[in-house]
Amino acid sequence: QVQVVESGGGLVQPGGSLTLSCIVSGLQFDVYAMGWFRQASGNEREGVSCISGSMHDALYADSVKGRFTINRDNAKNTVNLQMTNLKPEDTAMYYCAAARSWYGKRSLSAPLYIYWGQGTQVNVSS
Repeated sequence: QVQVVESGGGLVQPGGSLTLSCIVSGLQFDVYAMGWFRQASGNEREGVSCISGSMHDALYADSVKGRFTINRDNAKNTVNLQMTNLKPEDTAMYYCAAARSWYGKRSLSAPLYIYWGQGTQVNVSS
């Protein structure tokens, strides 16, 4: 049984930083691409960042480039999202997800991901 569990969300002031963590079990982790997605109230789910199983490739949404960094540890089956210079518009439920492969520039597309966590809430507010 595959399990995807996120942690690290919380309340942070604008300009602050937060690191989200995700631990995965029940699959061959280093084969799967991993992604972070978010969904704000009333909005559709959007891709934030993703990284290939080999760690050779990563993608970022334009809205987070230069502020967020994704990394993974294949020995620990974990993937993190380091978020800096947070803005109120970053407020959302953040989800970690696994895809069977890396799909190049399409890898930030949510339908490609087959295993999802329950999400962790990030609130950016003063």
